[in-house]
Amino acid sequence: MVGIRAFDLDRALAVDPQLLTEDAHEHDASVTSVGIEVEGDLDEKRFQGWVRTLLVERGTDIFRMKGILAMRGQDEQFVFQGVHMLFDGAVGRPWGSAPRVNRLTFIGRNLDRDDLVGGFRRCLA
Repeated sequence: MVGIRAFDLDRALAVDPQLLTEDAHEHDASVTSVGIEVEGDLDEKRFQGWVRTLLVERGTDIFRMKGILAMRGQDEQFVFQGVHMLFDGAVGRPWGSAPRVNRLTFIGRNLDRDDLVGGFRRCLA
């Protein structure tokens, strides 16, 4: 637990009122995950723009996302998580001597791996 307090049940239920119902837990073959691991620093403005566009266009299909990112000019990790169209992030621990590798995961419906990886790579500084 990273303690950034990004998940708020009331907000999540406002987005998806069926979140806690029995039907919400049925398995769906269209639900997949996409993991991305890319070295290098990110341009923060490009990343913010990409995430904003992604959530506007595909937010209802993105059930969960989380990651640890290396932002250009920042000595600390940027830790984020999201549920549907809700996104929250915070400064994490210092990178120190650890390699600056961006790791993020998306879980959702009809995710396009190539599109997500390509969009993320365009955020590199």
